[in-house]
Amino acid sequence: MNYWLVKSEPVKYPFEQLVADGETIWDGVRNYAARNNLRAMKKGDLVLYYHSNEGLCIVGTAKVSKEAFQDPGTNEDWSAVCLKPFKKFKTPVTLAQLKADKRFATFELIRLSRLSVAKVTPAEFDWILTMGN
Repeated sequence: MNYWLVKSEPVKYPFEQLVADGETIWDGVRNYAARNNLRAMKKGDLVLYYHSNEGLCIVGTAKVSKEAFQDPGTNEDWSAVCLKPFKKFKTPVTLAQLKADKRFATFELIRLSRLSVAKVTPAEFDWILTMGN
């Protein structure tokens, strides 16, 4: 199993909306590295859900429910996946907390801050789960 992080502005698509919808197509990604990360996702992989711009925190987890396919919003070489909600955190994990913790010195959310779909190591994922629950 692999672990990932996706970003969404809470005013556009908050985690609560994913929970209400039950599943969504994660599309609209227009960065090559992020697209390649989408293409590497496998059904069942776990995903950290990060609220960007407002909130700046990881609020829960989702699961990949469908592997990469052609992004329905374009005819160009972009991909999408489907995500289902998995678990909402009891306590959101803030960006400030992560930046202050040495364990996250190489965390892609911090190192590659503009990347909308990022890889997460198993250790990083476990530490964040502990912090959020």
